[in-house]
Amino acid sequence: MLSIYQLKPKFQSLLRPYTDRLYKSNITANQVTLFACLGSVVIAFIVGLLASYQWIFGLIPLWMFIRMALNAIDGMLAREYNQKSNLGAYLNEICDVISDCALLLIFTQLVDVNIYLVIFVVLLSFLTEYSGILGVMIGASRRYDGPMGKSDRALILGMISLGIATYLLPLSWINALLWIISFLLIYTVINRVRKGMQEANK
Repeated sequence: MLSIYQLKPKFQSLLRPYTDRLYKSNITANQVTLFACLGSVVIAFIVGLLASYQWIFGLIPLWMFIRMALNAIDGMLAREYNQKSNLGAYLNEICDVISDCALLLIFTQLVDVNIYLVIFVVLLSFLTEYSGILGVMIGASRRYDGPMGKSDRALILGMISLGIATYLLPLSWINALLWIISFLLIYTVINRVRKGMQEANK
């Protein structure tokens, strides 16, 4: 199934000039990774604190775009400028999980949203990334299969937040959307396990 991750090469080509400038400014991949994580936590705190004002959710789609760009840039810095490291691998995975958790938990501040359902989506997001990492342990690659990978979640979360900020999305619909996301996350876990095993058995 199509995933936003498949569009990543085109996105990276657009960001390559900015990546080159950061490298020349002695900015490292790990610094970009940490900045993206810190930015997610700060945005989550601000939006969560002011969640009673729906317009504040407009910060999330804006940040999601910036975060996707930063994630692409840190990967290019690591690969193309010889900045790969074991610490970087840990930071990349851990910071992504922290960012996802912080940004998803914002929805618990909305009165009409089921808190347990939000937590369920957070746990499934953890499981999705964990199942992707496990591919390496069985001799396959790190799996990024969709349909609800990291980039896909960022897009969906951004769209929902934009709908909230513009008052075009009734808050009563969010629970139904979270259920749909949950089913897609479960499918993604199954898909990553299946593709990882297929790759390892070749």
